[in-house]
Amino acid sequence: MTYSHLITKREGAVEYLTLNRPEVRNAFNEHVIAELTAWAAAARESAAGGLRVVVLAGAGKTFCAGADVAWMSKTVNYTEDENLRDAMAMSRMFAALDALPVPLVGRIQGAALGGGCGLAAVCDIGVADDRAVFGFTEVKLGILPAVISPFALAKIGRSAARELFLTGARFPASRAKEIGLVQAVVPASELDAAVGHYIQEILSAGPEAVAAAKALIPHVWELTVDEAMQITARAIATRRVSPEGQDGLRAFLEKRAPSWCEGLLNTKDTKDTKARNRRSR
Repeated sequence: MTYSHLITKREGAVEYLTLNRPEVRNAFNEHVIAELTAWAAAARESAAGGLRVVVLAGAGKTFCAGADVAWMSKTVNYTEDENLRDAMAMSRMFAALDALPVPLVGRIQGAALGGGCGLAAVCDIGVADDRAVFGFTEVKLGILPAVISPFALAKIGRSAARELFLTGARFPASRAKEIGLVQAVVPASELDAAVGHYIQEILSAGPEAVAAAKALIPHVWELTVDEAMQITARAIATRRVSPEGQDGLRAFLEKRAPSWCEGLLNTKDTKDTKARNRRSR
């Protein structure tokens, strides 16, 4: 597909998705929302054709600064119904990104504010530069982080949300890691290497198992152990007898790399996978 505000690049099993509005710090408007929603639908189909991980980034110096000022100036005059239409479109976009059947890795530099923080929250793994600034800043404008709240709460929990949603305060990357919004903080010069590390870890895992593990998390995270027991027992039993599960278990026992690593990892990575299997024994 051709996009006006996104850049996509596919390298084997990895897709790089870049917000491409650096002149407005990659801010959202209705067109970006529509394109991200369309991209997510296409990516879901691509997952069946070998896509295994997506890296989400922002062009220029900023990951995403939230809502575009020009777009916001139009919404000031919207009716409540028109605002509801826009908010529903944005909600569907975040839900589509959150539900991708492959891991979404965020490469976060500069700032992630408002909806940009929402993008960080729907990433399964976030890697931020150590000077990046975050903020659920909506209350500073007299509005609230409503659309992104389900995804932010799932990532940072109620305690951090009660502080950060209510104050709208900006916070550093170190705090973002502390509350679980991102998983790694590195100097800007090391961002790509850190993202590459996570890519290789994902590619060394069974693709069907990764998708199933991602789907399992929202399914069981609010259940009691007793409520989850039948779901989790069935999930592992199904994976153990699946062709991928059988291959992975036999690779472990035979001290070899599993078949899904062939052609995806370089020699060093394959040796590292074998070494991990040996250490696990």
